Order: sequence, then structure tokens, then C-alpha cells
Amino acid sequence: MNDNEKIIVDSKARMDIVNDVGIKTLIANVVLSIIKIIAGIVAKSSAMVADGFHTVSDVISTIAVMIGVKFSEKEADESHPYGHERIESVLTVFLALILLFTGVGIALTAIKSIMHNDFSKPGILALIAAILSIVTKEGMYRYTMKYANKINSTALKADAWHHRSDAFSSIGTLFGIGGAMLGFEILDPVAGIVVSILIIKVSTEIFMQGINQLVDKSADKETVGKIEDTIKHIDGVKRVDDVKTRLHGSRLYVDVEIAVDKNITVFEGHKIAQVVHDTIEKNLPDVKHCMVHVNPYRDRGEK
Repeated sequence: MNDNEKIIVDSKARMDIVNDVGIKTLIANVVLSIIKIIAGIVAKSSAMVADGFHTVSDVISTIAVMIGVKFSEKEADESHPYGHERIESVLTVFLALILLFTGVGIALTAIKSIMHNDFSKPGILALIAAILSIVTKEGMYRYTMKYANKINSTALKADAWHHRSDAFSSIGTLFGIGGAMLGFEILDPVAGIVVSILIIKVSTEIFMQGINQLVDKSADKETVGKIEDTIKHIDGVKRVDDVKTRLHGSRLYVDVEIAVDKNITVFEGHKIAQVVHDTIEKNLPDVKHCMVHVNPYRDRGEK
């Protein structure tokens, strides 16, 4: 199976995957943040101490993801007849804002260092910690994103980008520490500004993804085209009159209007609609529900 291939799982299996990924990365982040903060203090590297606290933000975000996905997978009830998937979208926006504030914070700290000529020459321990962080965090990003793509979880994808943002931060820290050790202390804050721009860019993209899911944005043209093409090849469907889609968390609601022979019985029209409904929900794993409306087929000019 391709690492990016989506899999169809029920709510419990989806929750098990999120918990398994979350617990493993949570443990790794706790250990890594302790190592980085201690290394930064011992090696007198303010950049490494800040990088360590950046990793602490990943610990918080992973816990938030596990809690958020747990609530989003709750079955529909009387108060929430369409389910709870949008809790995951709200959480995605929240995580994006954490990323944004992290990026802005790194930038402000770097700018302040440059303005006040507040530079330091760190020890070798900080350099080792930076290399360890880059390797570990990139591995965690790839591992988390692999399963986020498989179950199409936006919150898990956001959490994966938290890992990569920490790797970016550590790359900047590595260059800064290396430059400072060679006598070019200003490279530390300059690298921090570059890292902050990358983090802000990613956070903005994730934020917009979460917002689009909250405001009923339609699916992309490729998905809509696939839905229309699938319906057109179903026996009994004379024409596809309309297709509307809306994102609901990481899932998709589909409303279609089809035209069938106006001379068939209501029962026969219902059977065709049922086939359309079942085919769409079976062939497109992201579709949570497909509503089908049946129209009598007429030529475009016929009243």
C-alpha cells in the first residue's frame, strides 16, 4: 500500500490510529524538549532554550489533537444530527494559531537580538542537540503525515506540520549556533527570522484549510467532476442536473439532482436514486452522506 493512499476505517479504528500516533510522538517530544532545554542552559545558548520551548508547544498541540479527534468522532445525536466532525476543524484553526504565534514570537525575539546586539557564543552541546532535533522532528513529521493522509485527518496533518516547523526551527538554530561558534553571532537571529517566515506561511495555509471546512466550502473541481462522471455512468440516469458539495470537517456532504425517465414509477425512480447514493458513498471514502433528488427527464426546452 502506498504511504499516501487513503484507507477507509470506522470511528473506533480512526481514533485508535490517532491515539497510537499521538502517544508515540508525545513521548518523543517530551524527551526531546527536556534534552534541548537542558542542553541550551548548559551550553549557554538562548536559541536552543527557545527551540526547546518550541518543542513543548508540540507536546501541547499533540494532546489537543488527541482530545479534539476524540470528540469529533462522537456519533450524531439529537443536538448534533450531522455529527461532530467540525470540532476537528475548530481544533485545526486553533493549532494553526499556535503555529502563527510561535512564528511571530521567534521573529520578534530575533529582531530584538539584532537591534540590541545581544549575541552569545554557545557550546558544542547545543550544536549536537540541534542536529538531534532536526533528525528526530523530521522523522516525526513523516510518520505523522503518513497516517494523517491515510485517514484524512486535518488535525493530525496540522500536528505533523508542528513537527516539521520544529525541524525548521532547529535548522535555523543549527546555523545560528554554528555561525556564533565561528564568530558570526548575528547569524543566529537572522536564521531565526527565516525560520519564522516558514512557520508563518505554513500556519496561514493550515488556518485557511480549517476555516474552509467551517464555512461549507465546496470540494475541488476534480472531486466534483469525479462525482458527476460516476453518476453519469449509472443505469437509469438520463442527466445530472446539479451537484453541490460542502466540506464538513474532514468529510464531505454531497447533494445531487438527477433526471430519470418521466414515465417510470416512483419506486423505480427511488431504486435508481438508491444506486446513485450507494455508489457515491462507496467510491468516494471522504463522502459522509449523499442526498439524491430525482427529477423527471425533459429536454432542456420542454416544460
